[in-house]
Amino acid sequence: MAEWIYVCRTDEIDRDDLIRWDYQGRSYAIYNTEKGFFATDGHCTHEDQHLEDGMVIGMVIECPLHGGRFDIATGRALSPPVCLDLIAYPIVVREDRIFVEI
Repeated sequence: MAEWIYVCRTDEIDRDDLIRWDYQGRSYAIYNTEKGFFATDGHCTHEDQHLEDGMVIGMVIECPLHGGRFDIATGRALSPPVCLDLIAYPIVVREDRIFVEI
């Protein structure tokens, strides 16, 4: 059964950036974009590099290791060397607090 888990306040993530969030042995990436807040798995599907040092370009996250890109909203792999999608998770914002459903 999925549940909504508190992550952080909205002002803790700069615009066009992301933070790493670890919860129950898993790591996630929480993004603040021009289209709102999003969450995906935290590690690139190519070589398990964490995306926290990656570059947010609009609605795309670029892995810092080999430059593979993913769609932030859907987790879809967009460019080599990545070919496996990230899992994307629902986000809700309540009173400037971010919650993710996992």
